[in-house]
Amino acid sequence: MASTSERIKDLAAGMEAEIIADRRYFHQHPEVSLKETETANSLCRRLSAMGIDYERIPGNGIIATIKGTAPDAYDVDGNPRRRIALRSDIDALPVTEQTGAPYASEKEGVMHACGHDCHMSMLLGAARILLQMTDEIHGEVRLLFQPAEECSVGSRMMIKHGALDGVDTIYGTHIWSEVDAGTISCAPGQRMANTDWFRVDIEGVSAHGSMPHKGVDAVVVAAEIVVALQVLVSRDVSPFEPLVVTVGEIHGGEARNIMAGSAYLTGTVRTWSDKTRKAMPQRLEKLIQRSATAFGAKAKLTYQEGNAGLANDKACAARAERAVVKLFGEEAVSDYEGTLAGEDFSEYLNVVSGVFVFLGCRNPDVGAIHPQHSCYYTVDESVLKNGAALAAQYAIDFLAE
Repeated sequence: MASTSERIKDLAAGMEAEIIADRRYFHQHPEVSLKETETANSLCRRLSAMGIDYERIPGNGIIATIKGTAPDAYDVDGNPRRRIALRSDIDALPVTEQTGAPYASEKEGVMHACGHDCHMSMLLGAARILLQMTDEIHGEVRLLFQPAEECSVGSRMMIKHGALDGVDTIYGTHIWSEVDAGTISCAPGQRMANTDWFRVDIEGVSAHGSMPHKGVDAVVVAAEIVVALQVLVSRDVSPFEPLVVTVGEIHGGEARNIMAGSAYLTGTVRTWSDKTRKAMPQRLEKLIQRSATAFGAKAKLTYQEGNAGLANDKACAARAERAVVKLFGEEAVSDYEGTLAGEDFSEYLNVVSGVFVFLGCRNPDVGAIHPQHSCYYTVDESVLKNGAALAAQYAIDFLAE
């Protein structure tokens, strides 16, 4: 008889076309955070077609269940021996796609530029694999399709509505542009950064564009603040301490011949250590107020904590690496160092132990070279079946322990 891993690989290979087709459908029909209604409807149709029970929760989340049929899967009272959750996020980004792909986004200004379309298709693939292997499932598998990852609130919503109730561990995957296709990173310890957000509102004094001395130019003040914030990274924090401060939006002015009386900018702060994270609000406030005062303007900082850094449990990471080796061999294990990107999967890991793996998709031969959130972002679709296989292998391995 074929081994469990051989069965999983064969099943994944047999459904590769379906996994890719699902990915392309979701890619064509993206929806931004908290507006993923049709995405959730499409997922539910697929779950229903597979005969998988599911529950819709407020905010477009879905909790589905696959029950094992191994002799010890449930006790006499109907309680699962163990329960594992597998999670996929489902939201897209406000990005205008420029890939030129035949399956490019049909919604102007919205794109799956972070790979969540891949995550959905891979989790559906894992579900199809597991449905054909319920005799090897010694417990219960919970499928979590989570909205609103990009705005850092979706995992909390899922937890609030019972996504982790009775769950022993959780597994997540992110297809990743910095890891080579065919390799997978599942190292223990911290893998992603603390993610926080800020907004600066600037109040100047409007005036005619030909009379700048009669007012206080809020756009100039905003530009000065953008430059000043870079001092945090280059001069205010040790170069051995990872830190990123990015201004993603800047808005000001109403007409080309009117000096702006107000402006605002928004951005994100990414830190690795808790010590640096705690110091950031005060340091931003100090720099912002100095810049505003120097130009005679007023500035208000609004600082919002997002998600904490993501850290893999040591035992779960080791289990994931063993699963990678079983399926794809030692050469498939990546030594990726981690990233200052953030993920609200960290909220799940604050409740139960788990692992978050990076599935490599970088492949210059197919143009998969652009980073997450790029309007040119694409993936090597040949790795999608591997992601589905790994999720299934990990779930079966955990429940069999």
